[in-house]
Amino acid sequence: MASVGQHDAQDDHLKGSASEVTMRAIVQHRYGSAGALHLEQVPRPEIADNEVLVQVHAAGLSRGTWHLMTGRPYVMRLALGFRGPKEPVIGQDLAGTVVGVGSAATRFSIGDEVFGIGQGSFAEYAPAREDKLARKPANVTFEQAASVPVSALTALQGLRDVGRVAPGQKVLIVGASGGVGTFSVQLAKAFGAEVTGVCSTAKLDLVRSLGADHVVDYTTTDFAQSAHCYDLILDIGGDASLTRLRRALTHRGTLVIVGGEQGGSWIGMSRQLRAVALSPLVHQRLATFIATQNTSDLERLTDLIETGAVSPTIDRTFRLEQMPDAMRYLEAGHARGKVAIAI
Repeated sequence: MASVGQHDAQDDHLKGSASEVTMRAIVQHRYGSAGALHLEQVPRPEIADNEVLVQVHAAGLSRGTWHLMTGRPYVMRLALGFRGPKEPVIGQDLAGTVVGVGSAATRFSIGDEVFGIGQGSFAEYAPAREDKLARKPANVTFEQAASVPVSALTALQGLRDVGRVAPGQKVLIVGASGGVGTFSVQLAKAFGAEVTGVCSTAKLDLVRSLGADHVVDYTTTDFAQSAHCYDLILDIGGDASLTRLRRALTHRGTLVIVGGEQGGSWIGMSRQLRAVALSPLVHQRLATFIATQNTSDLERLTDLIETGAVSPTIDRTFRLEQMPDAMRYLEAGHARGKVAIAI
């Protein structure tokens, strides 16, 4: 709980000249390509009563940031803004130090090192709700911690809550070398599953190093044509048809579709919608979901990271001013694991 002395320290930290109450941030005024991202000097954000202000040391780059940048699928714009995002400072994943505490926030104090979900994390400072933060794992860097929240929460909830993974099950991870995929392989192993990862030739070694029992090179082998069937398939951003995915499932297996870029520019979820509609008509369970952001699961991930069961995989780290280059790198599909932004 923040004390009176801590609030005095907060006031001292935030006071200063006009130049000291602004910050560097990546700003996007219109949807578009990586060229729409600009480094600007903007006012430092204020915090609500249930928020803390985080001095951001690192931010994570995810596929969700690409969707926000492009404004696709277009249905997103109903909530986010038609021509450009309502909140021009973008980014969610962050790791940093608490420098301000809202009047109703009780879980963190000034000086605490935290990670989780903030609003506008590609900036020197970002507000964050305290129920979307946890204390940073002690054994990783800020860059590694910032790569965890969105991707690892998606992997954890997809496997545990939706997929209902159990020890001894055979699990197939389609897209095993990406941000969500690298966490999914490790988490499935931590839950006691036998894991097969699907990725490209250049990333087979990475997926093996994460603990996968088997790997499939999708450039040479069709996992759906194999004699193997799986109790659970986690399909991350793939474009495999439901027919192919179901062919690789056991008779009562579960398919969890995490994402996909082939669902059309308007809604972007045609495969997911078809899966949900088909599921009641077949023996297999076909599901999709949207991950939730909460402290409890972040703390669970902290435990797994600190015990060594899960380790964030950082491919490259870019500086804040290199954000457009980082986005182009992600778009090109080069990333092995996560891309981090150092601030």
